[in-house]
Order: sequence, then C-alpha cells, then structure tokens
Amino acid sequence: MSDEFYRMKRLPPYVIAEVNAMRAQARAGGEDIIDLGMGNPDLPPPPHVIEKLVEVATKPSAHGYSQSKGIPGLRRAQANYYGRRFGVDVDPETEVVVTMGSKEGLASLATAITAPGDVVLAPNPSYPIHTFGFIIAGATIRAVPTTPDEHYFESLQRAMEFTIPRPSVLVVNYPSNPTAETVDLAFYERLVAWAKENGVWIISDLAYSELYFDGKPTVSILQVKGAKDVAIEFTSLSKTYSMAGWRIGFAVGNAKLIAAMTRVKSYLDYGAFTPIQAAACAALNGPQDIVEANRQLYHKRRDVLVESFGRAGWDIPSPPASMFAWAPLPPALRHLGSLEFSKQLLTHAKVAVAPGVGYGENGEGYVRIAMVENEQRLRQAARNVKRYLQSMGVNTPGGQAAG
Repeated sequence: MSDEFYRMKRLPPYVIAEVNAMRAQARAGGEDIIDLGMGNPDLPPPPHVIEKLVEVATKPSAHGYSQSKGIPGLRRAQANYYGRRFGVDVDPETEVVVTMGSKEGLASLATAITAPGDVVLAPNPSYPIHTFGFIIAGATIRAVPTTPDEHYFESLQRAMEFTIPRPSVLVVNYPSNPTAETVDLAFYERLVAWAKENGVWIISDLAYSELYFDGKPTVSILQVKGAKDVAIEFTSLSKTYSMAGWRIGFAVGNAKLIAAMTRVKSYLDYGAFTPIQAAACAALNGPQDIVEANRQLYHKRRDVLVESFGRAGWDIPSPPASMFAWAPLPPALRHLGSLEFSKQLLTHAKVAVAPGVGYGENGEGYVRIAMVENEQRLRQAARNVKRYLQSMGVNTPGGQAAG
C-alpha cells in the first residue's frame, strides 16, 4: 500500500501558508498583527441580506437538500445582474450555475473538462486555483503573462505553435488577483477572436467586477458578440457584498461548459444551504447601496495605503481595481526575496502581507497587500514599516537610515 498519492505529489508546498502560520502563532502569543495578507473583507453584508437569511432559516422546509445548480430564483437574479450591469442576455436555465464561491466553481469546471495531459494556459503570477485546479485534474500548465499588452498575445501564439498537445483552455483574470491589472473591451474582442481561431475555451474570473476605481468600470468578456461560443465567466458575492464566508458565486456563459460543470457538481454536492441562496437573491435583487459604498471605501483605503506607505519609504503603484496592491519590494531589500521579506515584515513590523512567489515564480520580487484593515490601521502599518525599513538601513523620507 503506497502513501505516495498521485495528486499530492503534483502539489508543491503552499508558500503563503508559512506566513499564515507565523501570523497565527504571533497572534496566539498576544501580538497585535495588522493583517494585510488574506483578502478577507472586514465589513458585514447589508442588513436586509442577513434578515432574509434569518427569515428563511426559520422555515422548517428550508433545511433539506438544496439544488446543486442553484435555486431558480438565484439563477434568475444572476441573469438579471448581467443584463443590467453588462447588457448581456443570459438564459438562467442553461447558461448559469451557482457555485460555492468562484474557487469551488473553477475547480469543478477543471474536473469536468480536463483530461490527464491536457495543456492549460494560465497567467503567472495568478491566484493559485487558476493553475492548481487544473493540475489537480491532471492537466499540464503553460504560463502566460498577466500584463495585457502585445507581448501577451505573442505568448499565446507561441504557445499554440510550440506546445504539444495544443492548449485547449485559457484562464484570464481581470481585475487580476494578485496584480490588480485591468483590461478594456477591445482586449476581450481580440481574445475571443483568437480563441475561436485556435479552438480554445476561455475561462474568465471576474471576482472583482465591482471593485474598480477612478471612474473606470470593469468589463465582462461576455459583452463581446459571440463570446458565449467560447467563454465562461465566474463571479462572486464575496467582495461585492462582503459575503466571503457565505461561499456564493456563479458561472455564466457557454451552455456546453455550464452543462458539463453542472453534471460534475451533481455528483459532488447538493448546493449551498437554501437560506444562504435566498439571502443571495436579496443581495442581487435588493438595494445596491453597499456596492457603491464598498467601492468608495476600498478606493479611499487604496489612496491611504499608497500615500502613507510612500511617505514611509516604500513606493507602491496605485492599483486601478480590486482590493489588492501589487507592491514591488523596496529596491534595497530585493535581495531578501518575497518570502523572507514577508517573514521579516511580520516579525519586525507586525504587518502581514502575502509573498508574491506564492502566486507563481513571476511573482518573485513582489508582495500582495490586501486593503482589509481600516484607514487608521493602514497608517499604523505604514509607521511600523517605516521603522523596519530604517532598521534595515533604508533611507526613508524624514528619517535617518540606521548605520
């Protein structure tokens, strides 16, 4: 009997878990850690959503098995969202499935459509499920860049010309986690045309659809005419409505992909708890004040983060969207690498961030900073970082470098 399990051998150690374990140990010891590592919203959902959850949970009939593909009302609510937000017509019966967060949905789709040895194009750096969902399913990953420029399309073309077997799936994620990069509709138009020409499915992760700044709304790949011929898109209520722990997301798009995913899910789960799905309907169909309020709150936090960390001596590019900043290591400390830098920041500045190498080898030299603490805590984090940088001999504005 072997304990060398095939899929376990394909999974490397989860680098980010090292920092998470250090953070947990420090907090258990009573240390005040400012946690900017995990993208875990610190805000509650709207009151009417919680009220709907409680209301439905009091019904005796609400506690049985639910529907794996999602209750009809929730699938209709998501279809209506696509109509009013993106101007896209969606059939709630054949083009929508409810997922337990976009993470589970991506993994279920990978299981449904991937055969061992298939080649999948995925961004590097990227959120781990974009690669490891397919690796667990037996696929081989070929990395492509995240930056949506001419080099990106050149990389796609090289992949099609020099990879055997030819890639069958492309994963895209804009606004990107972790890099916060965004795209316009012209990018998606070109991408859809490329996918049709090359016979490639496109999987779009649009989890941060409503967290955009500076008056530049995000776009959906499904806005492109004919996109549903080749594309499926994942969204989530986690960040938009501060419902991360509720685990409600959606896949929308190509009916064949939706059907395959629905069939796999029917073997794996009975869907989310019915009262949670009913409350999700209330979120999508009810007042949308929280969407704009959350957008403005993260916008303000972004500005505070960039300004205060810049004054501390760490220049961070201003992210145009998402709840993350993709921060290059201070030049004087790049030699540490992202993992060691993250560990030192936690130990000496009491600030937790996520090492960029945890998102792929091209993430080395960066850390991801989540804007999940209030403005006061962000400024406190900046002060702590400034003291740490000074202790490492880094010149900081208004401060002396340690000798």
